[in-house]
Amino acid sequence: MVERKLIFRLDQVGYRYPDGVTALEDVSLTVTAGDRIAVLGANGCGKSTLLRLLDALIFPTQGRIFGFDRELTPAATSRGDFALQFRRRVGLVFQDPDVQLFSPTVEDEIAFGPRQLGYPEDEVRERVAWALDRLGLAPLRHRPPYRLSGGEKRKVAVASVLCLDPEVLLLDEPTSGLDARSQGALLDLIWELGAEGRTIIAATHDLSVVQEIADRAYVLSEDHRLLAEGPPDQILSDEAMLVKANLVHVHSHRHDGDRHSHLHSHRPPHIDSALPHDHPHQNEPEP
Repeated sequence: MVERKLIFRLDQVGYRYPDGVTALEDVSLTVTAGDRIAVLGANGCGKSTLLRLLDALIFPTQGRIFGFDRELTPAATSRGDFALQFRRRVGLVFQDPDVQLFSPTVEDEIAFGPRQLGYPEDEVRERVAWALDRLGLAPLRHRPPYRLSGGEKRKVAVASVLCLDPEVLLLDEPTSGLDARSQGALLDLIWELGAEGRTIIAATHDLSVVQEIADRAYVLSEDHRLLAEGPPDQILSDEAMLVKANLVHVHSHRHDGDRHSHLHSHRPPHIDSALPHDHPHQNEPEP
């Protein structure tokens, strides 16, 4: 069996914002080439902070983080050959595409990254054309991003990262705010990118997509620590842990005059196919 290349290593990493708020505490994990990872946790647990650390947009206030056999520090990732190659190899798609999109047209938006990283103009055009085709955005190439729908904006944000052909794709709540068709198309794309051998790390609290996008899952607790890790089916079957992480809750409702309680995920309405769902409930007489 061929050992896969180590991409990231986090050693007891923590992050505290300048105002003193803790976002992560004592997180250790590794990511190898080709991994498809889901980072799970309730809102505010530190998922987005973890992705920003992996993208070297911020740096640990505790512990150390390594990427491609080099410690990620402000000096290492701001200048020199390593910095340039790191920006080409790792791409982050933010949760809110409005934070990411600012160019006058879709075409300009997708071209911005490769131009900033010094690609020749003919290669920029080739990469933009490829990304437009891959995401089905060619009809929108001359539209301003602010006039697009939420799903279209997210596609443009993904295209602006994919045009760099990154080895590692970081996705922050990729299905948030998407309608059913757009969500399905994006999940198909994530699967295809993983099948091509890219490393995918997606932060989400949507348990219904975990088994589709990941081979391994990490769960962050509300106290910003690593609570659990393992294959998605193992993680999703641990009901006590999911309740502790505030990823599912016990919800009561009525059936035939009785009140029943069972687990629900945070994604409404009643989308719990990712959880064991044989209604292991207790009957309670109506008051």
